[in-house]
Amino acid sequence: QVQLVESGGGLVQAGDSLRLSCEASGRTFSTYAMGWFRQAPGQEREFVAGISGSDSNSLVTYYSNSAKDRFTISRDNAKNTVYLEKTSLKPEDAAVYYCAAGPSILIIRTGGGHWGQGTQVTVSS
Repeated sequence: QVQLVESGGGLVQAGDSLRLSCEASGRTFSTYAMGWFRQAPGQEREFVAGISGSDSNSLVTYYSNSAKDRFTISRDNAKNTVYLEKTSLKPEDAAVYYCAAGPSILIIRTGGGHWGQGTQVTVSS
């Protein structure tokens, strides 16, 4: 069983940068595909970014259209942690951000795998 704990959320101003972290328990972290999702009030949860596991020949990253130019996902397998670096934050980026782990990006994008409790990001204009 993988447990995920997100951190780094908070209140920021539009234009600021913020880094979210997700620390995972377990000894097989490096093999998991990891993803970040977000859910704003009254909206469905949406995919933000994903990164493949170490069983891939090379790390592959995936981004939503809204994230690809401003956000960067990375992982540090030695620390069992995945990060989401966010720049040029906008008020519409405000949401609860969730971390997910699974055998593949496809599985976590369809709601499978393991999920954290989320961290709130608020962006003031």
